Amino acid sequence: MPDIGKKVPSLKGVLHDGSTLALADFRGQAVVVYFYPKDNTPGCTNEAHGFRDLYKQFRKAGCEIVGVSRDSSASHAKFRDKHALPFPLVADTDETWCNAFGVLGEKTLYGRKFVGVIRSTFLVDAEGTLVEEWRNVRVPGHAAAVLERATRL
Repeated sequence: MPDIGKKVPSLKGVLHDGSTLALADFRGQAVVVYFYPKDNTPGCTNEAHGFRDLYKQFRKAGCEIVGVSRDSSASHAKFRDKHALPFPLVADTDETWCNAFGVLGEKTLYGRKFVGVIRSTFLVDAEGTLVEEWRNVRVPGHAAAVLERATRL
């Protein structure tokens, strides 16, 4: 798990369209990496809409957005198309990204305990250094808060 002020791991992942993305591809620009539990669930959809709706402002601030969950590329492709998401989605089916960023944790749903993705967001600067993190994210207003911080890089 990267610490604030330290370089993020050099990770690669498969995208919604089957192509490959590496975090190193973003050197020279800032990137928001946000982790969410599951495609097409209410909270995750609202979070994606928040980033989608502010995407042009993130790009104007020199910042790209990457969404990550454990869903498959096929699931991501449907989710991305259905909600007109302009940013890439990493299919972290082997949990490499989740483990590297320390976003897996115990959750409880209807009394059943399981290990799931804890909604988290990371802001990485143009040099690949982690500058901010948000854990246990509450969706309302989150994308705007991340944008506000990104504009101060």
